[in-house]
Amino acid sequence: MNIEISRMKIRKIELQDVPLLVDYRLKYLTELQGEQVVQNTESTREGLENYFRNAISQKRFFAFAAEFDGVVVSFGGMVIKEIPGDFSSSTYLEGDILNMYTVPAARRKGISQLIVNALLKEAVMLGIGKVALHTSKDGEHLYRKNGFVEPVYPYLELVVKPENFTH
Repeated sequence: MNIEISRMKIRKIELQDVPLLVDYRLKYLTELQGEQVVQNTESTREGLENYFRNAISQKRFFAFAAEFDGVVVSFGGMVIKEIPGDFSSSTYLEGDILNMYTVPAARRKGISQLIVNALLKEAVMLGIGKVALHTSKDGEHLYRKNGFVEPVYPYLELVVKPENFTH
């Protein structure tokens, strides 16, 4: 694929794009976790379709796509969270970037930078004060180049499993 970045069109994802968004999310997950049995893929597809339709409709998620000659080659999205505030503001908006995916033939051409730019510009317009993400080693340079750093406060996470909490 001979992609010219100057001919790339960046557009906001709409509800009618949900099936395409789900397809690319499944490609991303397959790259990350490997091929799955059909039942897993289909139940995941159904859950993702429901999630994206609801979240886009409720304005809890937005995304952008990069198109080249009418073909979508990259996506990126952001989940919007409203959190309790402090004395300066009763609530804050935070964003989590996810669903960043570029088809293999279009990687390392600057397309993800266009998507990140669109996501961050939209975040500013929506009043989102902080954006976070999980990144692969391959993507870390892109995000650091855009000002992402380790969190100010230590960040820990726990995968909650019921069997760990049987007292």
